[in-house]
Order: sequence, then structure tokens, then C-alpha cells
Amino acid sequence: MSRAPRLRLLSSQLLIGTAVLAAPAFAQDQTTAAPQAAATAADAAAEAATDNNEDIIVTGTLIRNPNIEKSSPISVIGAAEIEMKQSNTAEELLRDLPGAAPSIGSAVNNGQGGSSFVDLRGLGINRNLALLDGMRLVPARADGAADLNNIPLALIERVDVLTGGASTTYGADAISGVVNFVTKRNFQGAQLDVSNQITEHGDGHTFRVDLTIGGNFADDAGNAVLSVGYQQADPVYQGARSFSVDNIDSSTGEAGGSGTSIPVRVSIPGVGTRQLNTATGAFNADSSFIPFNFNPQNILQTPFERFNIYGAANYEIADSVEVYAVGMFSRNKSESIVASSGLFGSPFTIPFSNPFLPGPARDQLCAANGLSAAECGAAALATDPNDPAYRTFTSNIFRRFVEGGPRRTVFTTTFFQQKIGVRGNITDSISYDVYGTYGESELLRENKGFGLFSRAQQALLATNPNTCLDTTNNCVPLNIFGPQGSINPDMLAFINAANATDTQKNSLSQIRGVVNGELGSIGDAQPIGFAIGAEYRENSAAREVDALSQIPGEVLGLGGAPATTDNSTDVKEVFGELIAPLIADKPFAHSLTLELGARYSDYNTTGGAFTYKVGGSWEPIESLKIRGNYNRATRSPTIQELYASVVTGLNNSAYDPCQGQATDPTDAETFNPAIGNPIVQQICLAQGAPPSTIGTITAPSGAQINFTQGGNPDLDVEKADTFTVGFVFQPEFAPGLTLTVDYYNIKVKNAITAPTIDDQLRECFGGSTPDTINPAAGAATSADCAEFQRDPLTGGLDGDAATTPGVFLPLSNQGTIKTDGIDWTLAYKHEFDWAVLDFAFNGNWTNSSKFKSKPGSINRECVGFYSVNCGAPGNGTTAFGSVGSIQPEFSWNARTTLGFDNNIDVSLLWRHISSVDVEPLVEEQFLEDFRHIKAYDWFDLTFQFEPTDNMTFTATIQNLFDKQPPIVGSTIGSTSFNSGNTYPSTYDTLGRRFALGAKLRF
Repeated sequence: MSRAPRLRLLSSQLLIGTAVLAAPAFAQDQTTAAPQAAATAADAAAEAATDNNEDIIVTGTLIRNPNIEKSSPISVIGAAEIEMKQSNTAEELLRDLPGAAPSIGSAVNNGQGGSSFVDLRGLGINRNLALLDGMRLVPARADGAADLNNIPLALIERVDVLTGGASTTYGADAISGVVNFVTKRNFQGAQLDVSNQITEHGDGHTFRVDLTIGGNFADDAGNAVLSVGYQQADPVYQGARSFSVDNIDSSTGEAGGSGTSIPVRVSIPGVGTRQLNTATGAFNADSSFIPFNFNPQNILQTPFERFNIYGAANYEIADSVEVYAVGMFSRNKSESIVASSGLFGSPFTIPFSNPFLPGPARDQLCAANGLSAAECGAAALATDPNDPAYRTFTSNIFRRFVEGGPRRTVFTTTFFQQKIGVRGNITDSISYDVYGTYGESELLRENKGFGLFSRAQQALLATNPNTCLDTTNNCVPLNIFGPQGSINPDMLAFINAANATDTQKNSLSQIRGVVNGELGSIGDAQPIGFAIGAEYRENSAAREVDALSQIPGEVLGLGGAPATTDNSTDVKEVFGELIAPLIADKPFAHSLTLELGARYSDYNTTGGAFTYKVGGSWEPIESLKIRGNYNRATRSPTIQELYASVVTGLNNSAYDPCQGQATDPTDAETFNPAIGNPIVQQICLAQGAPPSTIGTITAPSGAQINFTQGGNPDLDVEKADTFTVGFVFQPEFAPGLTLTVDYYNIKVKNAITAPTIDDQLRECFGGSTPDTINPAAGAATSADCAEFQRDPLTGGLDGDAATTPGVFLPLSNQGTIKTDGIDWTLAYKHEFDWAVLDFAFNGNWTNSSKFKSKPGSINRECVGFYSVNCGAPGNGTTAFGSVGSIQPEFSWNARTTLGFDNNIDVSLLWRHISSVDVEPLVEEQFLEDFRHIKAYDWFDLTFQFEPTDNMTFTATIQNLFDKQPPIVGSTIGSTSFNSGNTYPSTYDTLGRRFALGAKLRF
């Protein structure tokens, strides 16, 4: 293939589809070059339609006519760009997309859930859709989000990204837009793709291979294609990078980590939680302790293995009737690797005669529990519970099982989906397409090495070093009072006797029919395009939880107890679209087009809802197009939002207004002026803190606190208004230049959201930082303060899920979400005598992104800020979504490629995000050095060589200059996104790495 056609193809596919229209689904014929791309995506669509005599898939409309230009801006990532980036999963491909927020993917360890998602505009994964050839994919979870790990990248011709609303075309949950993966059609021949990647450190090895075979049959009346792929990726541990090997506390800048540490820490009545000094056998006199550095056991890149099959066939049984079928299967296995399990502050009952309890520590515990010296001595010798001198104490125990290695959660996803349809022509200008699709997704979660509360309690009741009081299950006594190494393999084997499992099953059934065509024309304009259709969808979601997981606190460190559930929703919809060219080739009106659309949805849960859109475009001259689009959408709550069981899990907060003491301002470790406020003390007591704990409550361990949340069956629809307005400029004086600028504005009312932790703290305590706590009189009995339930032994908001619900974060329709900004692209292509230059720039400026959980809450601005409160608005929990990803004000990608006559391309990709700051509302909680992250730039260099027409080699150096991520500590954001002292989903934590790919075509 010559340089010019290849570079023209690259130009049209490097994120510049916003020029006018989504590019077409190019039919791929491996015996010839792919269709040459013209100056705009619209031209490319028309050219492909002519060359291949096929329907055109245009993302964002049901009308299949390449000559009708839509008013919605659409970005296109073409096959050439996918090949250049050498992305292995769809999530990796989209992670750097300007205007999108990093979501759950391979860079999220603690909180990943076994799937990866896309989050357009930072509005949440439940407000956008991922499609394959316009078809909905089976959700991976009960929140309706599709797992991007199931996308067969080897068959993807292009990725269309439509942001700013597509609810009329695809359904109400496309409020922030859609990502449509368009596959190659009518593939002929065989293609082998192989890719190998590794970091400069020698870790993170990733291997991928795909084989695609296709061809025509029955005298070219049909075509079939089969693609089989395998991928495997190794983990990258935080201990393998200098910036992440040691945990850093974001508040102090000192060594941080978890309060579940080693040696053991024990809550002592009237004293607080104290760490044992194994050298003296006594508990420390103050609350200081050695935090456990969990970083080395955590990972920056999750291990992943995937086997996938994709098959498609179409056959023209008559001149106007074609049948087609699509089948997909994927089996994925990913893994979350986190720090060793342990006793995470759960209350345990231990006899004073425990054989491993040191004498000095026993004496301290006896005194705190009201035993005299004589009673204590007798209790130390009473090994039989029937002995009158036998005594026990109950304390919250914090002890890390470092001897057992890390905990591993293995997520195995089995996914399949099939589609069968028929399409054809009713008349020369009217066509139809009717299909049905069904699919299932099963996610099995296996928790390995966590340990069981009941087994630990049985082992701690021992009064003999070799035998438990209760000898069932071959009990082995547990020594938690010794130094590292005191817990031997036999003890661990007893505690880890069983692995907890949790299976989530989701299915999608859909029947859909569309009729589209032309209604004639107005004057000399293009024909009016129309589409009408109807569809029925049913989503079901079931969760099967084993008996161990259903017992609150039984699986150590796992949190609350989800219930086994089985629910479904269905919707019946009718819809229609109209694109009417009104004027063509007139003075100051080279073209004028009106676009209308409407959809009525009838949900079995929330009833009827109406969605509509109005748009248009005007070309005063041939080189300038002005376009605009307005959408009104309503989103019905998902199965998870309606019916999820009430669960206690972990959220994030570095500060608890009830922590510390107020007597010694010079003690920076424990002094908290708020605790001297009598109203604050009344609140803490009303929330369940024992009186003896006031002044001794510790800060949340690892900046994690408990939260409780469940579905709300009374939820109603949320309503959204979105509009875009912009222009496309292709000046005649600069051939090959295209500039687009589009303003977008999205507002969601009656949003289904939950308050943030900061919201709840402010509404109860009057503030959320030490200097702002100032509750109103009578707050202790207020409804806002009743949303907190504290540990009955320590008074903290962390601890055992069975006894400490923590902060309640209820779902409601009281939220509002707003975002607006500008997308812009610049593309330029020029042929020199010595090379072809191709430049493509895609940028975003986000003006604002605001979230208000309910009328009395803060209207939180999150653009350019990072904290535990910013991220997917209102879905700030591990159960219902993810927060904590960074949304910069400015971001862009720019690729410059030079193509030479010797079949060599050299390409440089520049990625940029602007500087960000910690959220001003909580900045006082954190060290000043960690309150600002400067602007960051990364560069990827790619070489591509075609020794023959059937062979392509691609070599990429990612993060060419080995740019290191910023350091902000590990307690300034959410656990999912603030890990390893930085933000791995936003900044490159792997360092310089090398990728080598080969493509062979037969």
C-alpha cells in the first residue's frame, strides 16, 4: 500500500470524526486497500457506501444514509489508531480520551470488581452506553454497565464516541452519550495479530494473539467471519516502584498504612486502642502505633487472562432479504491482590488465661476491666470455663496476618451474546431491519486467604497452646500476641479453611425492529430521511451469595453481608427520527438541515417516560458548518439502584470529628479541638460511642470508614437536558485542514444519587475539617446525625461490619448534576515530496462539573480537583459505582505522523492533562505539599513498517521519557483511584514500556 492512501486513512480515523459525521462501517476486503478516506468523515462514509454497496452504520441516528449529515459531534478512533496505540483492551483505549473520566479498569486494584467500564463526561458508568455495532451488550452488573473486557478489539474497524446525549436513539441511559464499537464487515482472507509488551523494569508482561478468518460463499451472496483471541497480562506490584513501595500518609507526609498492623493493637476500656510492645509484653502508654505498610503487596496493574470468540455471518436469500447472525463468547479472569488479611477491629472474646497473652498486657487488661490483682492472677490460671475464677475480656482486635501473604480475589467472567436478524428493502428507498438478541454474563468472585471470624474466635478462646477449648474442626490455637512469625502455617490453615464466593448473573433479552428510508426532498436538497421503530428489552440480575458471605463480618476484611437476590426490569419502546434537508446550494445557505427525534418508553418499574431531540445544521458557505442539538432524556433506575440488598462496606475519610482528645494542643498526633465542644461530644455519644471512649477515639484506619447502603424501590426517573452547539471549518485556502469546536451542556435533575461522606459530616457536625466543626445546638438528636452508627467498643466509624454500620448513604432522587465544556479537534494532512504529514489533535476544556446530592448539600465543583468526594456523582460507594478519578480542566491528545516512501511510518502521540488541586473544602486535612499536582505530559513513539503488502510490524515506546507520576500520599482520595501514593488510572505508573506487534494477512 502506498504512503498517501495509508496516511489519508489514518487522518480520518485519529479522533477527528467530529468533523461532520461518524465514519462508516467500512467493508474490509483484504485483497485490496481499505477505502481511502476523504477530507471529512462524511465524505469517507459516502465513498465507502459507493465502493461497497452497503448500509452505513452511523452512530447517533437510526437513519442509514451517508449523505445526510448529523448535527451531533462524534469522535472516531479508527483501526489505525488502535494499531498504533497497541491497546489490549477497550478500556485502555478509552482511558485517555479527552472529556472522559478514568473508570474501573486494569489500573484499579482494590475496588475493581472484575470488569472495566467507560465514564463519559465523568457522569457515571450508569449514564452512558457501550454498544457493539449499535447493539446493547449484556450488562456485567446490576447497574446496567457493560464490561469492556468483552469487546473483540481485533475485529474493530473503528470506535465512535458520541457525547452529549443519545437517549432518543438508544434509550434513556445514554444521557452522557454512547461508545459504539463498529466491527469489520464482509471480511475476507485470514489475519493474524500478535502483540508483546513489557515495562522497562521487566515486569507487567502482556501477550495477545488474535486469528481472524473470513470469506464469501454462495457466489458472494453471503459472508462469514470467525475471530479467536487470547490475552494474558502479568501484575505490577507497588513494591516494584520507588514512588509506591512505602505508604505515605497524605495528612502528615510520614509513613502511613493500616491500623490493622503488627504487633497487635487492642481496644482497652477507658484507655483507647493500644499497640503491644512485644519486647516488654505491655501495651504502649499512648495511642501511637506502627502502621502496616500494605503497599508492597498491592498492585498497579491487575493480572488478566482472556479467551474470546466472535463469529458473524450474513446471507442474502433474496434480492431484498438478508439474514444475519452474530455470536460472541468471552471468558475472562482478573485478579485483585491486596494486603494480608487479619483481624480488622472486630470484637473478640479472649480468656485472661490465653496461653499467648503476656503477663504485663494481662495486668493492664485486668485493671481496665475492673479485676483486682488477685482476681487477675486467678483468672490467668483458670483454664476451664467451669472454674469460678475463669474470666474473659472482649476487645476490638487489630492484627495483620503477614505470615499468610496477600489476599487474592479472583474474578471469573463468562459472557455470551447472540443476535439473529433479517434486513432488506421494502422499496427502492425504504429498508427494514428486525433482530432479536439474548445474552448472559456470569461473574464469579472467589475470595482467597481472607480467613473466617468464627474460626479466629474459636482459636482465640484457647487456654492451652496446643489445644482449643472447642476441638471441633481440628481447631488450632491462634497466637496474635507475638511478633511477626508467631502465626504458623497450621494456624493460618485453620482460619483459612474455606473461601467465600459470590456469583452475579445478568441477562439481556431484546427484540428490535426499525424501518428507515426517504420521504422525498424539498427543492434541490437531499431527500428527507426517516426512521421509525419499536423494541422490547428485559434485564435480569441475580446474585447468589454463599452461606459464609451472608453472615455479617464472618469473612475477615470483606465487609457486610449481601443477600441472595433475583430481580428484573423490562421496557417497551417506540421511537422515530427525521432528518430533513431544507435548503441546498443557495446564497448564504449551502445547506440547511433540521433533525427531530422522539422515543416513548414504558417501564414496568416507573411507568411511561418521553424523550425527544431537536437539532440542525447550517452551512452558510461550503467550508463552514454550524450545528446544534438539544436532547431531553429521562433515565429509569437500574436493578441495582432499586433492589440491591443493604450492605456495609468501606468508604474513605481521613478525619472523624469524634477522634482524638482536646487536652494537649502540642500533641499533633491526637489533638482535635472539636472534641472539646460539648455538642460534638453529645453527638458522638448519641451515635453509639461509649462514654469511656470520648477523647480516645482513633482516626479511621487507613482513611477507610464503614458505610451502609442499599437499593431504594421508591426511586423514580431522573430527567436530563443536554445540548451542543458548534461549528466545523474546512477552509479552501488550506486544503487538508479541518477544525471543529463544540460546546456541550448537560444537566440532570431528580438525579438518582447518594450523598458523599463529606455531605453527611457537614450536615451533622456543621463541617468536615478540624477547623470547621461547629454543630448546631440539638444536633445530637437530628435526623442528619442519626445517619451515623459507631463501633460499640471503640466509638470509631471503622471496625466490624456486623457491629458498625458507619455512615448511611441513602439513594434518592434529590440530586442535581451539571457539566459543560468545549470539545475541539484540529486535523491537518499534507503531502510533501519526501513524506506525508498527518496531524490530528483532540482536546477538551471542562468548564464545570457540579454535583449536589440534595437541596441542603454543598453544590460541589469537581473540575480540576481531587478528593474522596469527586468522581462519578452520587455513586460514591464501592457498591454502587466509583468516585475519586481526576477530571482535569484541560486535556488533549495530539498525534503527528510522518509516512515515508519506504513503507515506514513514524508517529508521536502527545497526551496532556492540566494541573489539579485538592478539593478546597477538605484541603486543611492534608499536607500542603500534596495539595497540588502540576500539569502532566506523556509521549508515545511508534514506528510502523510494511515490508510487504501482507505484513505490518509496529513498535511502540509508551511513556517515552519515563515520566513518573505525582506523589500525593494514599489517604487523599478513594481507595479505588488513590493507590500507591498517586492516581494510577490518571497518571502513568508503569513507566517506560515497550510493545512490539505484528500483523500478517493472507
